[in-house]
Amino acid sequence: MSAVDLSVFQNNPDLTLAPGDEQDTLVLSMGPQHPSTHGVLRVMLRLDGETVLSAQPEIGFLHTGIEKQAENLFWQQAVTVVDRADYLAPLSNSLCYVLAAEQLLGIDNVPPRARVLRVMFTELTRIASHLVWLGTHCLDLGAQSIFFYAFDMRERILEIMEFVTGARMHQSWFRIGGVALDVPVGFLEKIDDLLARFPQRLTDMRAIVEKNVIIVDRLVGVGKIGQQEAIDWGLTGPPLRATGIAYDVRRAHPYADYETYDFDVPTHDGGDCYSRFVVRLNEMHESWRIIKQARDRFPDGPIAVDDRKIVPPPKREIQHSMEALIHHFKLVSSGFNVPEGHVYQAVESPRGEMGMYVTSAGGNKPWRVRWRPPSFYHTQALMRLAPGNLIADVVAIIGSMDPVFGDVDR
Repeated sequence: MSAVDLSVFQNNPDLTLAPGDEQDTLVLSMGPQHPSTHGVLRVMLRLDGETVLSAQPEIGFLHTGIEKQAENLFWQQAVTVVDRADYLAPLSNSLCYVLAAEQLLGIDNVPPRARVLRVMFTELTRIASHLVWLGTHCLDLGAQSIFFYAFDMRERILEIMEFVTGARMHQSWFRIGGVALDVPVGFLEKIDDLLARFPQRLTDMRAIVEKNVIIVDRLVGVGKIGQQEAIDWGLTGPPLRATGIAYDVRRAHPYADYETYDFDVPTHDGGDCYSRFVVRLNEMHESWRIIKQARDRFPDGPIAVDDRKIVPPPKREIQHSMEALIHHFKLVSSGFNVPEGHVYQAVESPRGEMGMYVTSAGGNKPWRVRWRPPSFYHTQALMRLAPGNLIADVVAIIGSMDPVFGDVDR
């Protein structure tokens, strides 16, 4: 018999133990060196046997000060550090930032080719991020082969990223007013190859894990949360949609022409680790659908607004025009000023609603860049999700929330 009434903690995870109860419990520091916390999270667990009574996440092991760095760079330069927050979804970060800056500048004429490329590459980013989650989450649960299936397909996506932008990660390719460079010859063939391969590979991965008895046993009924509690804890993205709430920023507050794409918002009604697992698998298929539609409508034309005070002139123009050279020099040496104002811009990152509150004081640098990181809220929810489960289930719960700690610590 347990010396502590566990149901009290399952229903009220914020409660503390009464004096005297501590003698039958154990405080255990899980992480940051624990393999399943990946070196960037510490969770202080209070245990009764192997059952978790309370969990207190401790963050800050990856603090970079990216928000403050962005405030000390020109508006365009800040893209390079913004990319490095959620390092598994750099293009989602930069899309959120450039959309906010474009609102402040009153730019609403980003060329169609640039808008389609933004959608295509953020959805490629979503699939690549979910593939990392799938491979590492299953590895945490003891499944090894799926890791190689997932990372093989992610490698194909990163090859496309490198082919277009020159970088596998932290591409800094999205720019205020469009994108940095047009896609090279052969890009569409690579996209077509990926679109042809991905459905079968996703089917293969689902066949390995979705109905696997061990995966199901480890995830069903673990880390369960209801709809209202999920809202109260600030959950968004797959953790919220796993409770049956179809909230997706791409639908609720459309941006980048997402309202013109046909896709579903996957949901599940279990509210547990398995529901979050299935939602992300389904999301990869929906991202594939969006990329296919973007490929089908891929237009010709420019890849940035025609405003030399914001977007540098092409190199071929600089070679023959002194005016173009002056514009280039001014942008590189002092950037451009953005009118006073503030804006909140949200996008649907692979982890959920990622928002940026950006303020301009009228200068050539942001006065304030403030994140709304979904991983931060999902990490704090461990205090609610872990109590009442076994210590081994904490591994599954952390993986099911898919937090990225560059996003948490910033």
